[in-house]
This record gives sequence, structure tokens and C-alpha cells, in this order.
Amino acid sequence: MTTASSSAGHSGPELPLRLRAIRRTGFSIGLATGLYGISFGALATASGLDVWQAMVLSAVMFTGGSQFAFVGVIGGGGSVAGAAIASVLLGVRNTLYGLILAPSFARGGWRGLARTQLTIDESAALAASGTTDEERRAGFWAAGLCVYAFWNLFSLVGAVAGQYVADPGAWGLDAAAAGAFLALLWPRLRGGDAVAIAVAGAFVALLATPVLPSGLPVLAAALVAVVAGLLPSRRGSAERPHRPEEERR
Repeated sequence: MTTASSSAGHSGPELPLRLRAIRRTGFSIGLATGLYGISFGALATASGLDVWQAMVLSAVMFTGGSQFAFVGVIGGGGSVAGAAIASVLLGVRNTLYGLILAPSFARGGWRGLARTQLTIDESAALAASGTTDEERRAGFWAAGLCVYAFWNLFSLVGAVAGQYVADPGAWGLDAAAAGAFLALLWPRLRGGDAVAIAVAGAFVALLATPVLPSGLPVLAAALVAVVAGLLPSRRGSAERPHRPEEERR
């Protein structure tokens, strides 16, 4: 009875309204996120890439953090290999998003290929906010497609403008990337463990920057989070409620 009532409620008149609201949210997220593409495009051309290279990077790699890491390492004089490794490490999270969202989507076909390209922070977050598979799919496609369109559009604007800007830092474009990372990171720092890992990673990067080649301090900081994730969690066992029946076993 409960299941039938819930299903009927979701299939009622409010469902189209919810889907339209989700799509509007996806458009807003796409526009807001896409604006960061101006910063990426300008930094890419200022780092030595031409407009077409910057656009291919946006269209194919399409994960903002990895793209900023790539051009940051290249612009700092690092090797292509170091830039690629930093980008891959930052992009691994998208694979985890895909695994979490997989039950809500059909497998295979051209849509499956499109999903692999559009699985990013924003599309995964809006999909996760849905309460039904239909809402999750609507959120994923709305955010993914809008971010892809606006990101590439504004990346082109930034790449063209970057050819005429001698110092992107004078316009604050270099700080925009750091601001974007902080905006993504801040909502996740809710627990003491997350704050501790973030502080430890920043401390390691600070120590490594003067002695390691460009790009490697980022990898060193990432290893802090990897090691922390591999360590056994003590909080779960410490906070698990004591049950009297366990003493009788």
C-alpha cells in the first residue's frame, strides 16, 4: 500500500512541475559553472596553448579541476607527463560518480557514451538530489548538457581574449581558478576528518612547492587524501552504540 501510494504521488500532476524545476536548476548551474570557462581559456592560451588546443582540451577532457591542473603545470614549466598525472588524479572522482549513478540509467548505446563524457561534479550532484530515477535522469542531463555547452562557449571566449592579455593575473583570472576550487571544497568540509585532511594536504603542498618540480606538489597533496582514505576508520567503531545483547554472545 505504501509503495503504491508513493508511486502514484510521483506520477501525479506535480511530476512535470518538478522536472521543469530540475531542468531550470540545471540551466542555472550550467551558466554559473560555464563562466569559469573564461578563466580557463585565458589561462590556457597564456600558458602557451593555442585557441584550438584549449578548445580540444575543454571538449575532450571536460572536467574543470583537471583542466586547470593541466594548464597550471604546463604554465609553471612542468612536463606534459606531470600535467597528465595531475589531471588524471583529479578526474578519478568522476568514475566514482558514474558507479553511484549507474543503477538509475540504462546501459550501453550512444547515451552511455554521452554519460561518460557528462559525468562531472555538477551533473552528479543534481542527479543525486532527485528522489526518483526519472528525476535523477532529468537532473543529470540538464546539468551535464548545460555545463558542457556553456563551459565550451566561455572557454572559447577566454581563449580568444587570453591572446590579448599579457598577464591574466592583472585581471584576476588566475585567482578565479582557486576561487572555484574553494567554492567546491568548502561545502564538503563539514566533519573534523575532512578539515584535518584538507589542512594536511595544504601543508604538504606548501612544503613540497620549493623543492619539487611544478605539478608534483599537487600529487603529493593528493597522496595525503589517498593515504587517509586507506587508513581504517576509528570513528565508526568508537561511535557505534553499545548493545546489551552483544555481551551475551
